[in-house]
Amino acid sequence: MIKRILTVLTASLLASLVNAAGGEVHLDHMSPDAHDKVSLQKGLRTYMDNCAGCHSLGFARYNRVAKDLDIPEEIFMENIVFSEEARFGDLMKFAMSEQDGKKWFGAAPPDLTNVTRVRGVDWVYTYLRSFYKDESRPYGVNNAVFKDVGMPHVLLGLQGLCADKPHASEGAEYDPLTGHEIAEEGCTSYAVEGSQSSEEFDETVYDLVNFLNYMGEPYQNDRKRLGWFVFAFLTILLVPSVLLQRELHKDIH
Repeated sequence: MIKRILTVLTASLLASLVNAAGGEVHLDHMSPDAHDKVSLQKGLRTYMDNCAGCHSLGFARYNRVAKDLDIPEEIFMENIVFSEEARFGDLMKFAMSEQDGKKWFGAAPPDLTNVTRVRGVDWVYTYLRSFYKDESRPYGVNNAVFKDVGMPHVLLGLQGLCADKPHASEGAEYDPLTGHEIAEEGCTSYAVEGSQSSEEFDETVYDLVNFLNYMGEPYQNDRKRLGWFVFAFLTILLVPSVLLQRELHKDIH
């Protein structure tokens, strides 16, 4: 229990440090929706097709994800899980070993179960949409959010590849309360064309990050629903508490 608490506190501290450092980089805003099962299902599909070759979700199990996303076991195991050895109750740990990751990428690809809790959804959302052509890098790409990143652009087939570093549009308007850009601008030209339009790719990345946000806290819907019950209980309890307080103090005055 103590170890779990320390892990959560560490993740919260890292998130605050990242947000503090994020002022140097423009982050596009997204609002995750853990109730949108269709978005979560599409995000899971995108993750398994493009990310699972390197990044595990080692703190989650297939059966829990299938249950939460309303996917029957047979369909889940046939269309989502590609390993013939994997069982429905297994943790979502994938094939790449830490040694191979270090050999091929210079560092082992991290587990992404808690990536949105550590980095924040805005950071992940912007990062996945900010790769651009850079021939000086080993994989020919760089990232506007994570300079000199060692990860290839795995979504290149969908987005394409920006010819130049993406940046916020000149004279962009910003929300005075949140600081988020109201008028966003992505790539102005592409070195490689993708199969999706910019709007379609933004939706794909939204679904992917929405799924990752769910993975970071699968119980978030239950937590929020329980919170309303707690508030309702405290509100009801307030009435007899006030009456009892008056009864106890009526002779004092």
